[in-house]
Amino acid sequence: MPRSPKSPEPGSPRPEAADSDVPDPTGPAPAAAAATSLSSLSDLPVAGLTRRRVALLLGALVAAWVIVLFARQVGEASEATARADAMRAANARLEIDVSALEDELTLIQRQAFIGQAARGYRLGTPQEIPFTLAEDAPPLPADAPGSAGGRLGSQVERPRPIDSWARLLFGDASD
Repeated sequence: MPRSPKSPEPGSPRPEAADSDVPDPTGPAPAAAAATSLSSLSDLPVAGLTRRRVALLLGALVAAWVIVLFARQVGEASEATARADAMRAANARLEIDVSALEDELTLIQRQAFIGQAARGYRLGTPQEIPFTLAEDAPPLPADAPGSAGGRLGSQVERPRPIDSWARLLFGDASD
């Protein structure tokens, strides 16, 4: 915002009163009069910075600082929430582990489990006959009863008796 020049001192020629065609021999030219009408450099705003612009700049800096502080606190709050959620999940897992360990404790304190574990050390009842497999015993065949070869509940495809008789009498259909 340009400032208006200071009023001229009494007795000095006024640039408005001078004729534009004829230069005043005692006074400066109209262009030079505008440049010399400013008394000092303090009348010129330095690099366009006025008090109002400096105040707006400081206000913007303070507002940006407050926004940065607020964003930092929001970030810290979200980190604390994430840590709390992780702790809740860890507590839930620990609760499940504790309940599983309590169930296992009740299982191993039952008399049936104690008796079965004792049989592993040949400490069964007098009516039981302990036995073990020899070290050099061969492995069971895949179709042995009770082996994993025949899965429980699986069904084996068996031909119908009429199909067996037809194949025996007339031969295989694929021949």
